[in-house]
Amino acid sequence: MFNLWWVLTSYVRSIVKWFLRKTTGLCELQRICYGEVSGAPRILAVESSLNLSKSPQLKKLVSHLNDISDNLRLKGSNERDILKGAVSTVLLVKKINPHIHFQFVKNFGKCIEQIWGYRQLIAEIESLRTVKFDSENPDHEQKLLELWDTLMPDEKLDNRISKQWQDIGFQGEDPKTDFRGMGLLGLENLLFFATEYKSAAQHVLSHSHHPVYGYCFAIVGINLTSMALQLVRNGDAKTYFYNTSKCLPSIRLFHQFYSYLFYEFDRYWLECKPADIMEFSSIKVRFENNIRTSLMDPNSVFKINIWIDTV
Repeated sequence: MFNLWWVLTSYVRSIVKWFLRKTTGLCELQRICYGEVSGAPRILAVESSLNLSKSPQLKKLVSHLNDISDNLRLKGSNERDILKGAVSTVLLVKKINPHIHFQFVKNFGKCIEQIWGYRQLIAEIESLRTVKFDSENPDHEQKLLELWDTLMPDEKLDNRISKQWQDIGFQGEDPKTDFRGMGLLGLENLLFFATEYKSAAQHVLSHSHHPVYGYCFAIVGINLTSMALQLVRNGDAKTYFYNTSKCLPSIRLFHQFYSYLFYEFDRYWLECKPADIMEFSSIKVRFENNIRTSLMDPNSVFKINIWIDTV
């Protein structure tokens, strides 16, 4: 039944595309790039059109770009040549005159950059996640100590192994054991939030010490790294990145996305007024569902808006 529906849908789509091509003189990609607003609405539509294309040349192009981004080769001087080659292929296949449709060239090139930049970002994030925190690595240790100094500027860490780590929400005396699931990605997320959004991070940390609604700041943060990663992996976060990124999506943009999630989760947690930390899983699920719903709006843009409360 599903296969029959897919065939019928594909057949109808082909007829509609042919009719519109004849009546407008524009291919589907042109109609999208001219008709959809910039950002997620346009990029998502272009992405869908390319993935559904029956053209052997375009299928080969998509596969080629997938391979490039999966292997982190869409960067530096290579990026411009790859994007230019991709646009040229589409112009040739679709018989589009670039001198007449110069705006299409610009709009479509930006879409290509975002679509495969996002795919490459997933590979970059996964690569960082697989790096295990190593206490013998000076760079790892420096980042960990910087996290303490940023979050607790008025309190000196007595020893590297110390119960003081629990003050910023780690489970035991040595934080390295808490990074197992998310690796170095979890630490870099926390450090970015603490340094780039210092007042917001301090605000959230103060809530984590609340006598009734308190929680483990660092552990919750690492859990939110997992959430952010999952939202990026399954494509739900495309709306955020496509509406926010002005150039090739970077790991910094992922850190910003994470920071937004952390700040908003803290606010949601307090609104829920949990009886204890045992409600964390259910509240996290509801929060994630709310985020997914927000991301379904192609025009959504996430920004941290700091507000002061008396909780």
